[in-house]
Amino acid sequence: MKTHHYIFLTTALFVILFYDQDLGLNLGILGILYAVLTFFKTVEKNKTRTFYILTVTSILSSIAFAWYGDFPSFLAVVSSLLLLAYKSKNRRMKILLLIPVFVVNSCTSICRIFMLDDWLPKGNVSGVWQKIMAFVLIPLLLLSVFFGIYAAGSDHFAALFTDYELDLNLWQVFCLTVLGFFIAFNYWNYAVEKLIYKNNQFLDNDFQKDVQAPKATYSFLDLDAERISGIVSFFSLNILLVFFIGTYNYEQFYEASKTPVQLSEETHERVNAVILSIVMAILVIMFYFKSGFNFDPKAKLMKTLAKIWIFLNAVLILSAAVKNYEYIVNYAFTYKRLGVFAFLLLSLIGLGLTFIKIQKRKRNAFLFNTMVWYFYVIILVCSYFNWGGFITSQNMKRKDFAFNYHFGSVNFSEKNLLKYAEEKNNLKLKKNLQNKIKSEKAKTFLSKIGYYETIK
Repeated sequence: MKTHHYIFLTTALFVILFYDQDLGLNLGILGILYAVLTFFKTVEKNKTRTFYILTVTSILSSIAFAWYGDFPSFLAVVSSLLLLAYKSKNRRMKILLLIPVFVVNSCTSICRIFMLDDWLPKGNVSGVWQKIMAFVLIPLLLLSVFFGIYAAGSDHFAALFTDYELDLNLWQVFCLTVLGFFIAFNYWNYAVEKLIYKNNQFLDNDFQKDVQAPKATYSFLDLDAERISGIVSFFSLNILLVFFIGTYNYEQFYEASKTPVQLSEETHERVNAVILSIVMAILVIMFYFKSGFNFDPKAKLMKTLAKIWIFLNAVLILSAAVKNYEYIVNYAFTYKRLGVFAFLLLSLIGLGLTFIKIQKRKRNAFLFNTMVWYFYVIILVCSYFNWGGFITSQNMKRKDFAFNYHFGSVNFSEKNLLKYAEEKNNLKLKKNLQNKIKSEKAKTFLSKIGYYETIK
């Protein structure tokens, strides 16, 4: 099949799957179809290991959305399919250019749609298809557009047609067709601008040979002055960080206990301070190790001090993680408290990659190129795992279990809550749960969420 076949096919599938439906199983089915069609459309030279992995994660993310239908699984589906489409055509393009490519294409697609010669076949169309397009599709499209204009301008004209009852929402079909075509066109027929192609080389992980000679970064500082500046800065920052770690841990673990509200506020403030500190630490290292200065043979002391600073920042992260765990032990699991672990884990990964950057003499782009993939992995983990069920199952072991909070604010906890309601003989909670499950099961097939279908 040609590109236009894929566009029209997936547009039709979009309308069929989403007409008069809510988001649910339909998006999962559409995601799987997009992934499978992309696999068959992609040329062999672009079917790299990354492409195969993205094909699998796209299908798994689609299944996850069909099962949960929540925002994390939606984000996983969208990001997986965008990455898959991107790598199916541009195996050497850096992942950081993904967003600019699709933003530019979304903005220019209105113009590119009317460049018919660029995406429709040029003269090799059979006579039958030419007649269908000339005698049916184009007149039908024009008739639909002008019908909408005339119906909006004249009630009597509209009444000529509205008096006849047709079990089809034409306006919904039109909107779904436009949206489905927009998505399909930008997915199958996106283009990478020359300016973006030219910038791809600046995002390489490794330095080119012509920039590996040690030289000063700025004209107002020679190489020796910049090296000494780095040594003084990292030495001072190490001393400062040692004192901060000491006071930070004293405040967390040895000060008098406080109220839950005070403890919550202080925990969030300190975790935010730690994450901001890590981000600033990575930026400082990127400032000093961003060019040929990485290859300076006299910068060994500076590199050692930078590595010590990375280690001390890792200790700070572990201290924050321990405090967050203590907070969970005392006051139960929540999404935000699990999210703190995710942010701290990403911060620790960032420090590890920064260490590799210094050790292996990588460019700053290496950090961004690699961290994007770790963010993607976190999105996948969030979408594949039932965190709401985990939170509820763990908090049920507590004496102060707040079942009303978990019923209203924790997703996909119904199975555990039903078990709790039966054990505690809480008829009101059980009835509310059954009503919620019943309403979910009552949805039409394509709008269903798989999780609720497994609850008896």
